[in-house]
Amino acid sequence: MDLGLFFALLGVAFAVVFSGMGSSKGVGIASEAASGVIADDPSKFGKLLVLQLLPGTQGLYGLIIGVMVLLNTGILGGEPVPDVITGLQYWAACLPIAFAGYFSAKSQGRVCAVGVNLTAKRPEESSKAIVSASLIELYALLGFIVSFLIVINI
Repeated sequence: MDLGLFFALLGVAFAVVFSGMGSSKGVGIASEAASGVIADDPSKFGKLLVLQLLPGTQGLYGLIIGVMVLLNTGILGGEPVPDVITGLQYWAACLPIAFAGYFSAKSQGRVCAVGVNLTAKRPEESSKAIVSASLIELYALLGFIVSFLIVINI
């Protein structure tokens, strides 16, 4: 395997694995909190579902960047030809979403768990919980945008 291809694939792995790990952890945290509430009051499932799903978006962002790199390098639908410098550029391009996705998803999961508790006690305030959790989404989006801009300019 060419070293450039290795670094490009390493970047894909970073983007997908780290953002996916953060999302799975965040969704798990929020879902654990929601399970207890839903067991007591199943009618709150719809309001809690949004809070459970929010930390999962970071994994999607990482997957999008990973697929973009696979397409740009020719791994999907072509002959892979990245040289070492280009491979390192793709690896570096994947780092913003990898780390922003990982840390923001874990944090968002904790905020969503608190939002689940708020919704359990005061269902009419569920929109405030969603807004609070969405504030953390901004940082995942910033990481995604930076990675996206770098990948399309390599």
